[in-house]
Amino acid sequence: MTDTEEIFRKGPAPEPTEGAKLKAVLGGGGSAARKYLDLTYGPMPRWKALLMELVTLLFSGTPGALGLFLRSKLYRPFFGACGRGVVIGRHVTLRHPSKIFLGDGVVLDDRSTLDAKGSTNRGIRLGDGVFVGRNTTVYCKNGNVAIAANASLSANVIVFSSNDLSIGEGTMVGSFSYLLSGGEYDYASPEPFCKQSGMVTKGPLSIGANCWLGAHVTVLDAASIGDGTVVAAGAVVVAPIPARSLAMGVPAKVRKAIG
Repeated sequence: MTDTEEIFRKGPAPEPTEGAKLKAVLGGGGSAARKYLDLTYGPMPRWKALLMELVTLLFSGTPGALGLFLRSKLYRPFFGACGRGVVIGRHVTLRHPSKIFLGDGVVLDDRSTLDAKGSTNRGIRLGDGVFVGRNTTVYCKNGNVAIAANASLSANVIVFSSNDLSIGEGTMVGSFSYLLSGGEYDYASPEPFCKQSGMVTKGPLSIGANCWLGAHVTVLDAASIGDGTVVAAGAVVVAPIPARSLAMGVPAKVRKAIG
């Protein structure tokens, strides 16, 4: 069993109504402060959430080596787990940090976002040496994300999961790519899109080890990409791509085997 399979093997399946729950939190009763704390910190004790608010206010934008050092030390207690040598850039956004698990040597570049929100999910796990580029967002809507060791997400990538999404060891994802597990709307339903939960999902999304996804690649719900595969820039993957393949186009099709 692989590391990513082990991560997803246990625990309850994502609920299909998390989008509705989020709307209820934002639109229901209670103070704006309570809604903000629920959205940003989830089940974290309120005293700890307020302490993180203070730490973020004081040190999120601290420049240079001093800022990197302070954030690596002061942010550590708020994560579910935090390995050695983690680098946290300026103005990084963290939501539900108690469900974010970082391996050794993880790098979160400036203005990146990790959002593990959900009521029954297990959150986000980044293996040793994972790089999350500038302005890149990894977020959950009661889903799970597991990124194995030494994988790299370039700048302005979006990774979204309302199911299970895994990226294998050493995989490279180019700038402005979009990886989607779940989050579809039912166009056949008479209910307006704005009132739907947006949680329709066809199944988990798996991207294998040692893959290379070029810039502006889109990988849609329930598609999968096998180990060692290259997906050309601008491709849209809507169906499984086998291992050791070169795929390109809209929709992406295998052009040849690799090796």
